[in-house]
Amino acid sequence: MNRGTKTAVLQNFAAIKGRALEAWQRSREGEDPCILIGTATCGLAAGALEVFKAFEEAAAAKNVRVHVIPVGCMGHCYAEPLVVIRKPDFVPVLYGKVTPTMAGTLVKQCLVENNFVPELVLAALEENEFLPSIADFPRFARESRLILRNAGMINPEEIMDYIACGGYDGFVRAMQMAPEEVIDVVRRSGLRGLGGAGYPTGKKWEICRNGSAALKYVICNADEGDPGSFSDRALIESNPHLLLEGILIAAYAVGAQSGYFYVRNEYPLAVKRMRTAIRQAREIGLLGGEILGSDVCFDLTVFEGSGAFVCGEETALIRSIEGERGMPRHRPPYPATVGLKGAPTLIDNVKTMAHVPGIVTGGADEFASIGTGSSKGTAVFAVAGKINNAGLVEVAMGTPLKEVVFEICGGIPRGKSKAKAFKAIQIGGPSGGCIPEQFLDTPIDFDSLQEPGAMMGSGGMVVLDEDDCMVEVARYFLDFTQKESCGKCTFCRVGTRQLLTILEDITKGVGRSEDIDLLVELSEDIKGGALCGLGKTAPNPVLTTIKYFRHEYEAHIARKCCPAMMCRDLIAYYIVPEKCERSCDVCVGSCPTEAIYTAKHRIKAIDQEKCVKCAACMEVCPPEYDAIVKFSPADTVPPAPPRIEEKE
Repeated sequence: MNRGTKTAVLQNFAAIKGRALEAWQRSREGEDPCILIGTATCGLAAGALEVFKAFEEAAAAKNVRVHVIPVGCMGHCYAEPLVVIRKPDFVPVLYGKVTPTMAGTLVKQCLVENNFVPELVLAALEENEFLPSIADFPRFARESRLILRNAGMINPEEIMDYIACGGYDGFVRAMQMAPEEVIDVVRRSGLRGLGGAGYPTGKKWEICRNGSAALKYVICNADEGDPGSFSDRALIESNPHLLLEGILIAAYAVGAQSGYFYVRNEYPLAVKRMRTAIRQAREIGLLGGEILGSDVCFDLTVFEGSGAFVCGEETALIRSIEGERGMPRHRPPYPATVGLKGAPTLIDNVKTMAHVPGIVTGGADEFASIGTGSSKGTAVFAVAGKINNAGLVEVAMGTPLKEVVFEICGGIPRGKSKAKAFKAIQIGGPSGGCIPEQFLDTPIDFDSLQEPGAMMGSGGMVVLDEDDCMVEVARYFLDFTQKESCGKCTFCRVGTRQLLTILEDITKGVGRSEDIDLLVELSEDIKGGALCGLGKTAPNPVLTTIKYFRHEYEAHIARKCCPAMMCRDLIAYYIVPEKCERSCDVCVGSCPTEAIYTAKHRIKAIDQEKCVKCAACMEVCPPEYDAIVKFSPADTVPPAPPRIEEKE
């Protein structure tokens, strides 16, 4: 672009930003208080819509003027629905697990009587120029929030909110630079692909830019399908314009005029909000032809995938967009040179694209100052499993796993009768490895996680405790990857099926002593011979659980015993007569198969032939009695007393 065009771009965007700031002032900076309510999927599942309606009704009933604003996910999924209340001259306050009844109380107490009800407060926040600051919140104080900084603080379906808070500044700045300069900034930042592979982003952009074809494409890969991973979904639902801005910068840098946002259709809210973001960007001239009065043209199409896990692999994703069955192909050539419709195609993950605007705005050096020598910036994880404070976490690369699990996410939940012990972290999705306690000091970065057998993956972190059987964990993830195999190559199609069969036999107590070595040998063959990343990494849960928890495999095989007492075929439940409270029938009502009966002196007992080992009785047994125990192996359970109606 020439100097005149660049000036026109700045002037046109300045006019848009002026309108955005005015709209922001009207909606949030006036004398009326604001109530921000998290309405991402986690919030909606917890009842955020009912809470939203309750706040509106309570405010109307009290004749209180207030802005009730839907926002995205702040990351505290364990505490949804989340609500932030802001009043002029008061500190913004965050409330968790808000119910419709609490909404009425908060309107009355906070907005009418100026009492912020301390017993309901999750955190007090600081105010900055536009948004409440979350830096002083104990959990967030340990994080380094870059791409999640506005999540849960702005309306994801309002482009003017995003622009008022600095949105699209990075894109406009990029348009003042030559495309090669933009690529150089990304390269010097050290940003690597956050979809799992960790390939240098700037290098990939340069390869695509140098492609000889005139037609190029950009694709944002939002096909997040890992069990326990939801970071991409939450980011799309909370700040879709951040991704759109990153895509626009990437398209300008590589010279693409068309692109796709590939997202699975199981994410309806993410699809809706991205479509809304695209429509709004078109309406104000940030997307389409002659963007902001320049000669830059780019348009984006949302493509809904059908949920095949293998379509997260970029060549399978391309085939899916082209209308073919999603199956990987041999590489090279890589998509950056020969991709969609044979044209150079840049494919980057959601989190990778989301980092780009901040890098362009803040500079390469600022981003590169965060993280480790080979892993720059931050990592976003969806922490789930046996953890007190599940949700989204964004930390600087190099942060130890222990800090994430125990200091940020609150450690392992206490059991009904005793504290539970940490056992392992399954990190990197279904193809990631299980890291035991001795590796909790491992830094979170691309290289360090590979040493104990795990990987960054797409951002899933599942915490396991002493009640998790590592053989069953390996079987669970193999069951997933085997079902998701496209079947193109024999190693993945047949090999994962054989692995799964052996694991199923072991969890049922019919494994053989030679099965452990056979699992290792077969896993190595699959890793070496499979076509794509799904097949090559599918054996990782098997290899790491055998490496660190071999004794559990041996117990299943030699003693027909599950040390964690999780595998149903190897356990039995028993009611201890001395502990059973005769007047309590709660276990009887909880049993779905009527396996619990009354013995002499109204003591309860379990018919082992009817018991399906669902653990419902153990869950409802009052902790003061703690009368139900598990046995493994199952044949060690004491004999059950006769029914009360039977003769002694």
